[in-house]
Amino acid sequence: MENWIFDIMEQFGYIGILFLIALENVFPPIPSEVILTFGGYLTTKTSLTVTGVVAVSTAGSVIGAIILYGLGMLLGKERIERIVNRYGHILRVTVEDVEKADNWFHKYGLWTIFFCRFIPLIRSLISIPAGMARINFVTFLLLTTVGTFIWNVVLVYIGAMVGDSWESIVHYMDYYSNIVYILLVILFIVFVIWFFRKKFTKASK
Repeated sequence: MENWIFDIMEQFGYIGILFLIALENVFPPIPSEVILTFGGYLTTKTSLTVTGVVAVSTAGSVIGAIILYGLGMLLGKERIERIVNRYGHILRVTVEDVEKADNWFHKYGLWTIFFCRFIPLIRSLISIPAGMARINFVTFLLLTTVGTFIWNVVLVYIGAMVGDSWESIVHYMDYYSNIVYILLVILFIVFVIWFFRKKFTKASK
């Protein structure tokens, strides 16, 4: 898959990056870390600029997020889960992934749209529950654009700074993903303990 990504970016430049990032948001397993860091690296070897790569990658992310928001709004949770259950092996997304994003959204509210842009996989899928909840589109667009812009700026600039060593950043991002998942598990455990302690305290009064 990575060779296919590199070929598209090298041949089509900005348009290729916009297409791949939009696709990455709709099909989350396509690695944005690879696209963005390699895009940053290309700014040191081609006529592409960091500003240009950040701009088109942000536009691509927003386009992909809007597509998922629209699907969430039009189809609803049950239909989306049926689609994922049937075609998830092709999309590389599971029903559990969708439920995780939905639970995050309902637990932490609007700001989840912003903060989840920094969490692998969920960063794309969070647009679905936002659409299902029919969150104000302008608010969704603003939080999505700002969160995505920050994520893209960081990875594109890192790719540009490290140059030929850009691939090492992808490996570090794997560590980042693992750390994030561990923190999510810890937060979930803390929440469960807090919830049951609160419930037990009320029952004992």
